[in-house]
Formats: sequence, structure tokens, C-alpha cells
Amino acid sequence: MQTLVAYVENKPGVLNRVASLARRLAINIDSLTVGPTENEEIARMTIVAHTDERGAHRLEASLEKLVDVLLAENISDRALLERDLALIKVAADQQNRPHLMELIKVFRARVVDVAPESLIIEVSGTVDKIDGLLEVLRPFGVLEMARTGRISMTRGSDLLQPPVPQPESSALEPTSSGVK
Repeated sequence: MQTLVAYVENKPGVLNRVASLARRLAINIDSLTVGPTENEEIARMTIVAHTDERGAHRLEASLEKLVDVLLAENISDRALLERDLALIKVAADQQNRPHLMELIKVFRARVVDVAPESLIIEVSGTVDKIDGLLEVLRPFGVLEMARTGRISMTRGSDLLQPPVPQPESSALEPTSSGVK
């Protein structure tokens, strides 16, 4: 697995172009999360790709060539903080509910919905933590699950700073020589 971060212009069609690029390179995306940054004009993508270092390098170089991509970088070899979020609906009757509550507590998850025959559990953490919780919940009956995909950030003062997007110039604006 390789983790890449791309800062992109926050506008329609960018996600499709990034996903299409990975498809053209025959790279399988394990997870792709997108969200706004502190600058509303820029979105941050975390791409976890099922590829080797060479494939990640090809993807990074190709991403940099896309017009809407401001910065793309493979951060797999850096010290990272990674998190995933999951909502898990599990079968829970009156008999097994106390045991489930203990398991949920051990994984530092929380119950966000209670129904007569089920619970919805919210858990965030590393991929291994969520996979571990899923394993212990399977015998009770996992009814439904939704996961966000991994988000990653480099640790410490290691920053990725995208350039600020420049406003699009209009064909009607005069050039520096005053000629259109």
C-alpha cells in the first residue's frame, strides 16, 4: 500500500479526473478521501493505492500534470498519523447487549444508536483497530457497515503546503501591453 496526498482545486470534476487517472495507470485505489482544507478553494485528497513504490511514483508524477492538482506527494515513507472512521450496525438482543457494551468499551468506540434488535457503533482509529473491532463483532452479526477510508497527515513539523491557486484570467482582460 502506498499513501499519496494531493491538494487540488475545490471544484467539480476533479475527483473524477483523479480516479480516471488511476484507472488509466491500472492502479487500484484502496481508499480515496476528499475534504476541504483551511482554504475553501483547495481540497485535500488522501489516496491509498494498492501498488508498489514504482506505481506510486507514476501516479504522483501523473497527478502533478493534471491542471487542477496543486501538489501531489507520496508520503508512504514518512512518519504518519493515520485514522479511519467506521459506523457498524451489529445485531444486539437483550441477552448479548451487555457483552457487546464491554467490547465496545475496550475498543474505545461508542454507541450512537440503539434499536430493539441492533446497535450502531462509531469507532475511529487506525485501520488495524477498526479491523480488530470488526473481528470481535462478526460472531454477533454485523448487519451493515460504512467506512470513511484512511486520512493521513505527516507528523511533527513535516508540512505539505500547496501553492495558492491563481484566479483564472479572462480573455476580456487587457494584457500588460494593453493589447487584447
